[in-house]
Amino acid sequence: MQTRQLGYTDLHLTTVGLGAWAIGGGGYQFGWGAQDDADSIATIRRALDEGINWIDTAPGYGRGHSEEVVGTALVGRRHQAIIATKCGIHVLDNGELTFRLKRNLVQQEIEDSLRRLQTDVIDLYQIHWPRPDEDIEEAWEVIADAIRAGKVRYGGVSNFSISQMERLQAIHPIASLQPPYSMLHRDVETELLSYCADHKIGVVVYSPMERGLLTGKITRERIQAMPPDDHRRRYAPFQEPQLSANLELVEQLRPIAERNGRTLAQLAIAWVLRRPEVTAAIVGARRPDQVAELAGASGWDLSPADQEAIEALLSRRRQSLT
Repeated sequence: MQTRQLGYTDLHLTTVGLGAWAIGGGGYQFGWGAQDDADSIATIRRALDEGINWIDTAPGYGRGHSEEVVGTALVGRRHQAIIATKCGIHVLDNGELTFRLKRNLVQQEIEDSLRRLQTDVIDLYQIHWPRPDEDIEEAWEVIADAIRAGKVRYGGVSNFSISQMERLQAIHPIASLQPPYSMLHRDVETELLSYCADHKIGVVVYSPMERGLLTGKITRERIQAMPPDDHRRRYAPFQEPQLSANLELVEQLRPIAERNGRTLAQLAIAWVLRRPEVTAAIVGARRPDQVAELAGASGWDLSPADQEAIEALLSRRRQSLT
């Protein structure tokens, strides 16, 4: 699989990485419904077999459950995987989220993640959200200390603005930014991508398939059948007025994928990877049989004609929603 260097670091990530959000299961505000751990473990191991060399997880994914599953799956295979995890989100007993970045809490999160992941060092440790904003420097100082102590190799941030990153850069270099990026969410193109390129900050994008919506496998009926604890039922792209426009876009994209002998999921992933500033894309999978398709997006360079055709379709979608 194709690899790209992550910012200034010595980490070379496959352009497609495995996202372990859904592997955390359900039972909380941003869960994905019930998930079988055996399927999750088989999925992670299949990703390694397919050549994917990194996994992104977080303690906020199912109260640490995603990390535990990743740790179990990597027993005997830790050397094959770059592990990225995060801090800052705590799931309350009622399933809602709270954000916390105080020094002692981040210190404890690092220790808990090391234990759940069954590892001595975390390759990439990220602040999940810059909330509370006034505490981001405090949290970053803890991460810098953990790097010096050898518990973390590199520190990154997720969902940060340029001004917030600049505040942290004065303390310790940022290795990577993890922002959302897809055909439906393009805010990073305005300033963030160029800023990261100029400052040797890697960019690892999440939700390139818009939580399954751009794969062509989501229908109105499937949305209605989702369990109550699947957060996508409340996600704006899965609701009107966006849903109709998005489903129409997917059908218009289908011929582009088919004439290239590819799937819609691969098209969505390849589209975000067309940008040279993007190091890699996080793709979620819940079953082993999904992995080969997603890994197949690595190394597909969209032709200029296909990029222009997609841009025209995206412009038409925007106009339909104004």
